[in-house]
Amino acid sequence: MNPLRSTICLLRWTITLLAAFPSLTLSSMIFEEYYSRLRGTVDTALAGVIEQTEPRSLYEPVRYILDSGGKRVRAVLVVLAAEAVGGDLVGALNAGLAVELLHNFTLVHDDIMDRAATRRGRATVHTKWDESTALLVGDVLVGHAYATLLRTSVSETARVVRSFTQGMVDVCEGQALDREFEVRRDVSLDEYLHMIAMKTGRLLETAAELGGLVGGGTVEQVDALRTYARALGQAFQIQDDLLDLTADEAVFGKRIGGDIIEGKRTYLVIRALDAVPEANRALLDRLLDDGGLPAGEVDAVRALFAQHGVLESAARDVRLCMDHAIGALGTLPATPARSMLIHFAEMLLERDA
Repeated sequence: MNPLRSTICLLRWTITLLAAFPSLTLSSMIFEEYYSRLRGTVDTALAGVIEQTEPRSLYEPVRYILDSGGKRVRAVLVVLAAEAVGGDLVGALNAGLAVELLHNFTLVHDDIMDRAATRRGRATVHTKWDESTALLVGDVLVGHAYATLLRTSVSETARVVRSFTQGMVDVCEGQALDREFEVRRDVSLDEYLHMIAMKTGRLLETAAELGGLVGGGTVEQVDALRTYARALGQAFQIQDDLLDLTADEAVFGKRIGGDIIEGKRTYLVIRALDAVPEANRALLDRLLDDGGLPAGEVDAVRALFAQHGVLESAARDVRLCMDHAIGALGTLPATPARSMLIHFAEMLLERDA
């Protein structure tokens, strides 16, 4: 049985089971199995979505980035959102692939701007090849993303394309704000939250909105999905900032403390500006004034943040955002697909990479 048919069969089995036994709840085991199958379906489809092989200097690194794995969070979210409003995997898959291609474009270009040497435990495209190649790879991924999106059969094609395009524009604007904040000491928490809503949350929001649209959702249902994804994106970025300082580097797939070394104004740093008293601010002041700290001082920053409750505060804020995200789903029908979205949020909360 091919992966697509197998995944559809699993969903139908789940729905049948829950219909026959209404007292049952969707278990984490069922969710994990379905998520794994969805991710496998996305991986298989991605491998064949771009058929071109020439010029080899372009498409070899394109396949390298698409083969690099990952959780395929955004593509899966498109499918889950579509199912939550009555759609299905078949109708949503191309939109999901399009968002995944767009996401990989942002990764390739972000790695250039961040001078990142590794991504998901492998050399970044600009490191393995060169910056010019990486720029072209990102550009061609955008082109193929639009071509894939337009294969989606939906009555509101113009609205789908507008949503996708606005998502791309907002992500770029968010990235620009992130770079501006690197040289500003006075970044407020509200400004930071706006930036992550654009840079990180917007692509998740686009995924949820596209899923709602291709799944045939009502205006109210699509709005609920967008609210869910926006809050989820905020939680995801705060969690990412936290993991950058606390994760296991082997699992995280990139250098721990990179944000501190590069002097980024992260959620933790902005929270620390309020939490750390003046008498203990020497390390934090150097981080801000010098545009980063040596790798050898990352442990000291972590200890400072832990001492003044910054890490604990960030973890609590992640949970609050997640609760808001899940609460937004209350307007959707109480179906296994909605339960899938709840488990999806919990999966992101519990991630370690």
